[in-house]
Amino acid sequence: MNDWPDGWDDSRNNGGNRYGRGSAGAQPESARVMRQVRRGPASPGPGPGAPPYGGVPQQPTYGDGQGYGDGYDNGYDPGYNTGQVYGSPNGPGGPQGPGGTGTRDPRPAPNWRRRIKWTAITLVTLLVVVSVSTYFWADSKLHRDVDLSKVIDRPDAGQGTNYLIVGSDSRAGMSAEEKKKLHTGSAEGKRTDSMMILHTGDNGSTLVSLPRDSNVEIPTYKGSDSGKTYQGTGRHVKLNAAYAEDGPELLVRTVEFNTGLRIDHYVEIGFGGFAKIVDAVGGVDMTLDKGFKDKYSGADFKAGKQTLNGEQALAFVRTRHAFAASDLERTKNQQKFLAALAHQVATPSTVLNPFTLYPTMGAGLDSLTVDKDMSLWDLADMFWAMKGVTGGDGKSMNMPISGSTGGNLVWDKAKVKALVDELKNDDKVTVSGN
Repeated sequence: MNDWPDGWDDSRNNGGNRYGRGSAGAQPESARVMRQVRRGPASPGPGPGAPPYGGVPQQPTYGDGQGYGDGYDNGYDPGYNTGQVYGSPNGPGGPQGPGGTGTRDPRPAPNWRRRIKWTAITLVTLLVVVSVSTYFWADSKLHRDVDLSKVIDRPDAGQGTNYLIVGSDSRAGMSAEEKKKLHTGSAEGKRTDSMMILHTGDNGSTLVSLPRDSNVEIPTYKGSDSGKTYQGTGRHVKLNAAYAEDGPELLVRTVEFNTGLRIDHYVEIGFGGFAKIVDAVGGVDMTLDKGFKDKYSGADFKAGKQTLNGEQALAFVRTRHAFAASDLERTKNQQKFLAALAHQVATPSTVLNPFTLYPTMGAGLDSLTVDKDMSLWDLADMFWAMKGVTGGDGKSMNMPISGSTGGNLVWDKAKVKALVDELKNDDKVTVSGN
């Protein structure tokens, strides 16, 4: 039995023109009117304070803002007709509430100028950091062991810069197996296998090889370790003997005394370091006109183009017994090899490849001995000048020779003086050598 009072079924009593169950109307109904239901005996009539209209309390209207009106044109719209039920058009979820399909504000176009600017700043900063780090790393590897302040009675400085570049037979740090492999022997002490003067200036660079068998006079000098002054006696020896007697300082003093040219910087590399540099760049390509062998250096080469590894390169620059001109031919081969090595080091495959560049720099810097005033900028200047000279941009030559005596090569004094004058004045070199 239905407990609902008659008339509650709106669809039956009101023709169905209402919003609700069975409604076909487009307008929503007003707030439902809940009839009061009394259980028990009906009241004989409205009592005091009883609601009119047959026990159904009159519902307030809100047409004036005080209640719900019959329609939705009274100043209040709950939003059913527009679908804006969940908030304002700008609220969460957009115009149609959570999950709505309303359009969002367009995303601003990317600021490419700003992005490019910050990318450039980042790259420049990274480059600066890497460059500074590399500089201090490289600078820490230089062995500044030569003190040119110990050299006495020095010539006046001229224009340009003069480097004395020495290749020694130092075996420091080499194992017995490495000495055997590189055919260096196990002699104590150090001697020089190659010596060169590199002049850099405004009128091009000049590389002058000093044969180690050059006949020179040992002048008065101050001992590098003892500090004692040793008077010159007019004694003549081969140039490499000066190095063996008291090291780099006496070698510089002897070169300056016999040429009159002031040496600004000193650079030395030993056997092991030289071979490591060559191996670090992956070998050096050389084209030989003739093949030759030398049991002393371990050289065994055929004519033609070939790639020399560290061991072969060291044998190539040390060989002299296989040539009739002996030391003079060796200095020419040394210049040829330095040209090929400088070219290989400066190629993009080396410079732009950190896996090749850093091992090459490490091998080279670790094995160099320089003077106390030598900076990385000086070293870079020396390298690029040598690369230019050996590549044809400059002049390379042997010290002018006039003859020999007792196996020692005698310099041509007149040509040597003219050469030194041109170097001092930073003039273009016109003197030819052997």
